[in-house]
Amino acid sequence: MPATPPVRKKSMSPNAQSLFTESMEWMDDFYDSKAGYLYDLSAATALSHDTRSSVWYAFGLLTRNNGTDAAEAERIITNVIHAQYKSPGDEWYATYRKESEEPEVGSPAYQPKIYGSWDPNWRGFVGTTLIMVIEEHSHILSKRTQELILQSLYKAAKGDEYRFGHLDPTQDNLYPAYSNPSIMRAFVSGWTGRRLNDRNMTSSGETYAQDIINLFSLTNTLSEFNSATYTGVSLFGLVLWSKYLPAESVMSRAAPNMIEHTWEVIWQLWHPGMKNIAGPWDRSYGYDMNRYLSLMALWLWTMIGKENSSLIDQPQIMSHRADFAVGPLYAVLADSHRELIPKRVLAGLRSFSGEHILTTRSYYPPIDKVPRNITTWLSENITIGAESFDEIWLGGPSRSQLSFNPAVVQWDTGSEISFISLYPTEAALQVKVKPWSLELAYPYGNSSSVFSLLVGTFKENRIISRWDDIPGLRASISGNVSPAYILSFAGHYGGDNIPIRDFEFWNFTYSMPAGFVGTPTLILDLDLV
Repeated sequence: MPATPPVRKKSMSPNAQSLFTESMEWMDDFYDSKAGYLYDLSAATALSHDTRSSVWYAFGLLTRNNGTDAAEAERIITNVIHAQYKSPGDEWYATYRKESEEPEVGSPAYQPKIYGSWDPNWRGFVGTTLIMVIEEHSHILSKRTQELILQSLYKAAKGDEYRFGHLDPTQDNLYPAYSNPSIMRAFVSGWTGRRLNDRNMTSSGETYAQDIINLFSLTNTLSEFNSATYTGVSLFGLVLWSKYLPAESVMSRAAPNMIEHTWEVIWQLWHPGMKNIAGPWDRSYGYDMNRYLSLMALWLWTMIGKENSSLIDQPQIMSHRADFAVGPLYAVLADSHRELIPKRVLAGLRSFSGEHILTTRSYYPPIDKVPRNITTWLSENITIGAESFDEIWLGGPSRSQLSFNPAVVQWDTGSEISFISLYPTEAALQVKVKPWSLELAYPYGNSSSVFSLLVGTFKENRIISRWDDIPGLRASISGNVSPAYILSFAGHYGGDNIPIRDFEFWNFTYSMPAGFVGTPTLILDLDLV
């Protein structure tokens, strides 16, 4: 098939163009032309291949459309679709293999394990990309590939109809509150149903979207609140709602308002000087956005420039780098996305607006017994953010102690950004956030309760033995905890703890006095030095 001029990339804004070019050039080095897949971008799986990043790369190839790009893209897409699970009797029906080398899920030595041997969210990640392929590049696709894509999307939408939330951690957890895959599920069903004139499928997508919209309207925040990674996915899905669905869709009508409200919160939490979105974080892949690659950083790149985002000059060497592969999709959507963000918000992302406090709420039923109350204070060189919650299990809505950060302090030491994060050990927490002060209380706690404060490492001081050793910060602990604490270290090569999301840390753990009765409370008073 003869290549056509690369019109799309030339129409991008300069920021979007740079994201597109850099992410594609990085992925070019991972492409296995013999297999028609990208190698796993972690470079840690002995040359296995990765499905999701491959289809993102295929979209980028069609967008670039130089030389054999389009032919290679069709080859990748065909490979990915042929590896889609085909048995309607299986719960994993119509999701996509995570790697081409995988055994068949459900075979004797490879039993089904959700988010392990199979991932239902791959229907959304791959499905949304295939829709963008049709919407943006059908003019350079063969009729056969277009038909194959539509068949695959039909199956993916049907497979997603199998999904509903369970409280059993071994089962699916897709409630409307699980923001990012819910938004993608509604879109794939609504778009595919319309394209194939399937009224039931269209109605399924619209109905599910209305549940998401109704939930969002309770607080005007995403239920999956303030994740530097997954807020990025949710915004991606909402832009798709707005850009590719007709005016009569509840999704296209609701998306602009949802995007505006989401960015209003991001604007209040984004600290341009520290280049971080202040806490708390429902799901985080790190404690400092300057050191790990987040999807919100990619969106910020397209809006205010790479140099003003949290990304370093070579994002591909940051932790969680595999998400750089979605760059081509974000680049193509960037200008449409920008039009949906209030101008005052875009202007405010470039420089710190001054000391302020954000108060808001978020609600994730059925995990939250009541809505979470969130308060964050931001100042020139320090932020304190925390949320009060009462949930049915430990570890936040995603049931992960590693990613749930309900109380976070970040400050500028003068040479780097560091952090204090409460490691979650209780299913309920009451907080009070004021300038320079954070109060934490366990309403159902007892004498066995502990407060584990994870503290970053420091270039200028490699040995920490007390709070006074921490650079740039004076911390005073009070409340009814025992004044003595246990200090441990989590290092890549040693220590009593294990690093979390690639981050080493010091762990100050406070316990309660013997025979304690009451509400366990810890107060952290802070000052910069």
